[in-house]
Amino acid sequence: MSPRGVAIPDLRERLFDAAERVLAREGPAALTSRAITGEAGCAKGLLHAHFDGLDEFAAELVLDRFARTARQAGGLPARAGQATVADNLVTVALALLNSLGPAVVGLAMSRPAASLRIRRALEAGAPGFTAIQNAITTYLDAERRLGRLPDGTDTASVALALVGTVHHLLMTSWAGGPDPREQTERLVALLIGATPGAAPASPAAPHR
Repeated sequence: MSPRGVAIPDLRERLFDAAERVLAREGPAALTSRAITGEAGCAKGLLHAHFDGLDEFAAELVLDRFARTARQAGGLPARAGQATVADNLVTVALALLNSLGPAVVGLAMSRPAASLRIRRALEAGAPGFTAIQNAITTYLDAERRLGRLPDGTDTASVALALVGTVHHLLMTSWAGGPDPREQTERLVALLIGATPGAAPASPAAPHR
C-alpha cells in the first residue's frame, strides 16, 4: 500500500489497469472506488482526489484506451509496403478489440453519465473510431500507390467496414462468445484477400 503523501508514478495508468482487472474478474457491478484503489495498492481516497467520481473515471478509462489505439493506428501509414496488407489491418483491428474488452465497454454502457461524457469528448475531437478509420484509410491509400491494392480499391469503404465491424464486436462480445480474432481475420481476408500484398489463397482442388 502506498503511504500517504508519497507521489505515485503513472498513477492514472495504474488505476486504469487495476479497474480493468476488477472488471475482467468480477464484472461492472463490482467496480467501486474502493475496489479499484485496493487492486492498485493505493490509498482508498486517491481515485476521488484525481477524478470527479466513478462516471468520470469510467469515461476517462474508455477515452484513454481509444487514444492508445488511435496512436497505434496512426503508425500504420509508415508500415506501407511491409508485411502484408492483411497482417497490418488485423494488427490494428485486434489492438482496438484488446484495448476495450467487453467488460470495459459494458461499464461505459451501464453508466449513462459516463457514456454521455465519452460522446461529448469524441464530438469535441478526442481520438476515437473516426481517427482510427482515417488512419486506416491513409494507410490503404499508401498501399494502393505502391501497387499492393488495385487502383480501384475504395479505401475509405474498406476502412469503414473494418472499423464498423470492430465496433459491432465490441458492443456484442461476451465471455464464452465467438472469438473476435477469428471473425476479424475472416473479414480482413474478405475485404482485401484477393489483392496484392495479401497472403495468396490456396488453389482449389480440381473436380474429379
